[in-house]
Amino acid sequence: MKSTFHIVPVIFLFIWAVAGCSAPDYDVIISNGMIYDGNGGEPFSGDIGIRADTIAAIGDLSSFKGAVEIDAGGKAIAPGFINMLSWATGNLLKDGRSMGDIVQGVTLEVFGEGWSEGPLNEAMKDDAGDDRPDWTTLREYLAKLETQGISTNVASFVGATTVRIHEIGFDNRPPTPEELDRMKALVRQAMEEGAMGVGSSLIYAPAFYASTEELIELSKVAAEYDGMYISHMRSEGNQLMEALEELITISKEADIRAEVYHLKAAGETNWPKMDQVIERIEKARSEGQHITADMYTYVAGATGLDAHMPPWVQEGGFGAWRERLMDPEIRAKVLEEMRTPTNEWENLGLGAGPSGVMVVSFKQDSLRYLIGKTLAELAVERGTTPEDVAIDLVISDSTRVGTVYFLMSEENVRKQIALPWMSFDSDAESMAPEGENLNNNPHPRAYGNFSRLLAKYVRDEGIISLQEAIRKLSSLPADNLRLAKRGRLQVGNYADVTVFDPAVIQDHATFEKPHQLATGMSHVLVNGVPVLRDGEHTGATPGRAVLRGEK
Repeated sequence: MKSTFHIVPVIFLFIWAVAGCSAPDYDVIISNGMIYDGNGGEPFSGDIGIRADTIAAIGDLSSFKGAVEIDAGGKAIAPGFINMLSWATGNLLKDGRSMGDIVQGVTLEVFGEGWSEGPLNEAMKDDAGDDRPDWTTLREYLAKLETQGISTNVASFVGATTVRIHEIGFDNRPPTPEELDRMKALVRQAMEEGAMGVGSSLIYAPAFYASTEELIELSKVAAEYDGMYISHMRSEGNQLMEALEELITISKEADIRAEVYHLKAAGETNWPKMDQVIERIEKARSEGQHITADMYTYVAGATGLDAHMPPWVQEGGFGAWRERLMDPEIRAKVLEEMRTPTNEWENLGLGAGPSGVMVVSFKQDSLRYLIGKTLAELAVERGTTPEDVAIDLVISDSTRVGTVYFLMSEENVRKQIALPWMSFDSDAESMAPEGENLNNNPHPRAYGNFSRLLAKYVRDEGIISLQEAIRKLSSLPADNLRLAKRGRLQVGNYADVTVFDPAVIQDHATFEKPHQLATGMSHVLVNGVPVLRDGEHTGATPGRAVLRGEK
């Protein structure tokens, strides 16, 4: 038997039906499904009626008509998923379909890990070269996406790195009091424009140069607007506990909610620290601090070769970094530090080992034949050391070179998935497997992170229940972000809805062949508009900027 209405439809629709009028009762009806409302409870049989961009009714709608009718065929009906860290900022300007995320059920992509698309000054715009932005503020960037047309909703943190570059550039020094005041003013402007909070990425230059006190001051501004501090912490390896303590301190001193970006214990010697991390976060939570985390569902991360070199050599931006690497004396010093264990900076290459560092993207066509090889393999081919290969590639490609680092344990991945305060992110672009995207290999999380959770860890391994996974993909991140009317299938909420078969949903992307779309997602609606129908993208672009404080 289907459940009763969560809310009785307005009387005039009842009159329409009794009178036999032909006008549809709802713009969309999704019928004959098992409804997982996002709260984590048991699913129930029912239908969903949508008017415009809003869920208007939930229950037995068999006597009502929809302008569009979708038969769920007994499949799961769930809220749209929230990607807590997307790097689709550039891709969406070129292709608003967000294909890689949409086919996994993602309806909201959240940006801002240290870097955000505003605020920008003229020098920052000039640094973009041919892709020079025609916007200045973060809100102007989000508005540009809306105007061009995007299939997913979007939101963003303001980057602590971005406001630092805006005022200080790439110098390794603290801000003057006047500079700090201007940085805080930039955060305030972004918060008033709807930013989710302040995001940091502290292993990278120039973010590495920021002190805890600087981050506290920026976070205090975000806290005034009930924003969040979210951070790629200063270490995920040798100094993991110290880095976590810094995040908890920032949260306490700024009186702000805080989240750990893509939580991990990186490097085999650090794997046992995960139990301590969990214990420390839960202690802070028990003492009243709102500390959460997100993660991706793989044992490898992906970034660049800059994460294998000391921050001091990167001061001044990429051009200065590359020039220093070409100086024999500096190169010798960098090589020594790349090979030496340290607690002073995060050396992902040392944590992964040469056989665990795979190069996956280049700007130069002449280097793309190297994609998929490890530093260890390239060192043998070239008759040199893995560290020399890394430096040579940065110089030759004139980029930081896209790199995958195999750093984590499967045991910890499973342990983290089970945590009640863990949500999920791709930490990747969202793209279609076509055109210039095929020139480089992304991390497979770009195509499979969310489907992998539902397939491998929920269906196949039973780490958590399906209803709990859906909660972690929807209402949990929505609540953490303080989003109104999103994250749950609830009358009055925006109609971000997914329909999928839990028995067949599957990721297909691998490290060797990443450009493979996930399958098993039948329908995705964003703001009430079908973007995916019967597994095919409709081309619709109803996505919006989701702003902090919206009702």
